[in-house]
Amino acid sequence: MLADLTERHSPLLGRALEAVRSREHWSPYPEAPDAYREQDPAAGERAFRRLLDTPFELDQPGRDGTVGPSPAAGGETSPYGFALGISYPHCDPAVLLPAMRAATADWRTATPEERAVVCAEILARINARSNEWAQAAMHTSGHGPVMAFHAGAVHAQDRGLEAVAVALAEQMRIPAAVAWRKPLDDGRTFALDKTFTAVPRGIGLVIGNSVFPTWNGYPGLFASLATGNAVLVKPHPQAVLPLALTVRVAREVLRDAGFPPDLVCLAAEHPGERLARRLAVDPEVRIVDYAGTTAFGAWLTANASQARLFTATSAVNSLLVESTAGYRDMLANLAFTLSLYSGQLCTSPQNLLIPRAGIATDEGHKDYGEVVADLGDALDALLADDARAADILGALLGPQVRDRVERADSGRLGPVAHRSRAVRHPRFPDAVIRTPVVVSLDASRARDRATLLSEWLGPVSFAVAVDSADDGIALLDRAVREKGALSVGAYTTSPEVERALEHACAGSGVMLSLNLTGDWYITQSAVYSDLHGTGLNPSGNSAYCDAAFVADRFRTVTVRRAPDTV
Repeated sequence: MLADLTERHSPLLGRALEAVRSREHWSPYPEAPDAYREQDPAAGERAFRRLLDTPFELDQPGRDGTVGPSPAAGGETSPYGFALGISYPHCDPAVLLPAMRAATADWRTATPEERAVVCAEILARINARSNEWAQAAMHTSGHGPVMAFHAGAVHAQDRGLEAVAVALAEQMRIPAAVAWRKPLDDGRTFALDKTFTAVPRGIGLVIGNSVFPTWNGYPGLFASLATGNAVLVKPHPQAVLPLALTVRVAREVLRDAGFPPDLVCLAAEHPGERLARRLAVDPEVRIVDYAGTTAFGAWLTANASQARLFTATSAVNSLLVESTAGYRDMLANLAFTLSLYSGQLCTSPQNLLIPRAGIATDEGHKDYGEVVADLGDALDALLADDARAADILGALLGPQVRDRVERADSGRLGPVAHRSRAVRHPRFPDAVIRTPVVVSLDASRARDRATLLSEWLGPVSFAVAVDSADDGIALLDRAVREKGALSVGAYTTSPEVERALEHACAGSGVMLSLNLTGDWYITQSAVYSDLHGTGLNPSGNSAYCDAAFVADRFRTVTVRRAPDTV
């Protein structure tokens, strides 16, 4: 089968390598749900429905019980208002981890090319079922339909393939074999035959989150697997299904390709088990990938010292509105940006920094109050229809997000410039959906600065009055350096302001997006082109997907064969 996979996927991997080098637009995975003949959206929903209220079988070693199906026993509940009723096998790590280590013998001796084509086949089989993956994302993370199909399915697959391509490139950077010859002064030549082998670190642990379990999980999963490591996937208790489906497909492909399926396993946990903490410090675990809260990222940094740790944690993202040549286009772009997935994206802008004296626009001068009021009108126009609003907003992840919205909407944080309202989903009446609330803050007040320097995940935005563009830049720079950020945005027609922003963002290590209008938003990340994160600020120590994200998952071991003279 490896020969067939090589023939099938080598051109794909070559094209992925070229896209990573050129940073041009490319994707092998269509973005339209109807483009998939094997499984259209209706078939994908039927496949998802068949999973409900059933055991999810995985033939893993060390099974000692079941997680779920009831929420009290660890089962998932859809943010759209119903229990999934799926039960997952629970496996004893004391049995599972040694079995995974034993499974790596043949995998580590496979060539980087062989590992890459097996990974590409895993992604191909997942891609054929993208509409099912979208349903799983929708009903574990609360995504709207488009967001679920993109971030939960095809764009996550892109991130996985990107990691495989970068892993292949890094393992090929040093040749597999070389005939080394050194001329000597007496006319002879000293000869050594050398081989260089990429040796994996060991078992990789992927700790999933509930927001983007596949988009955040696939880079680490496929980077570790492609570099010869076994991978244990520990999903978030409320978002098990997308990663459980992934593990099942990976195991099927590995078995079909002649490798032990235990190279990829799932670690579902009982309520209160704190399994991630136990696994992260196990001596068998040599790599940890984590995307989630800053607090647990700090715990991992302090305690998982035996492993190479890759983190993506909390972010406080800012956007400066200094001036614009397209006022209405800017407002429309901002309204959609604040609304998309209810502001629960890790790249969603939280702090909108607006000079208190106002801004210059193509419609003339607009003072601070006008800008904020016009943004509220743009939000109302975008979200006036409940059905459309539900698709854009998705559902809130949980009660803690709803509590943040209600606190902000109550006026306890500051004057409410635009109130949130409840949206009724036409198919799921029990879904909790809220439009964004916009709170007015003043950067000159210490209490307000403390609020905007905290992360408020969800549909909560702050319109922050600043004394000037320079003060706004200083404030966003402080937020990046102290709290971390994945994205900074700005609207400006001033070359001086643009240069100051570029300088600040380069200094604090964060991506900058300028003057975005139309159908591209600050929250979006173009796989194979954009690097998600930088590793230079507190939002995380790594980036999807640069060489540093991959290269430390293996080391190169050299064999030098007995010298001879010729």
